[in-house]
Amino acid sequence: MHQENRLPRNAKDGLLFGTIISTLTVIFMTSLNIILSFGEFNGEVALTILKALPIIWVIVMIIEPTIFGRIAEALVKKFTKPTDSFNSKILFRILFTVLGMSAAMTLIGDIIGNGFRMEIFSNWLTNWPRNFAIVLIAESLVIQPIARFAMVKLHESQDGKAQAEAVVSTK
Repeated sequence: MHQENRLPRNAKDGLLFGTIISTLTVIFMTSLNIILSFGEFNGEVALTILKALPIIWVIVMIIEPTIFGRIAEALVKKFTKPTDSFNSKILFRILFTVLGMSAAMTLIGDIIGNGFRMEIFSNWLTNWPRNFAIVLIAESLVIQPIARFAMVKLHESQDGKAQAEAVVSTK
């Protein structure tokens, strides 16, 4: 049976894969949204970004696998067939995950940055479409390919070690 090298093979690989994607996305989107909110980049903005990153990262690492990742997987199964290509399944997974995560994180990010106030929902309606489009492009063209490349390299290393051990054990 063919084993896909671009995706995690086990829970440990899955944690690494998810951590790479989440970390890159959080760094990119948190930085972008804070810079856009301030309207410039300076030392104060950089400090604000550094303070926000761990909070946002923890939230993402909790809600992606427990809520939006599961929903995305279910939707991928509903909208694809087993015979569909790897790329079509990955693109659907990215679309569904980004749809949910961008909606939630636009709201959560505004609450963290500005507190809970009356303008939160009008801000969400303004900011979410932009965030969705940006993160969909970033995930599809940069972030996910980096994570899949890391999986390929990890699996090549693991497979090489397993082959070397098999050769040693047969001698």
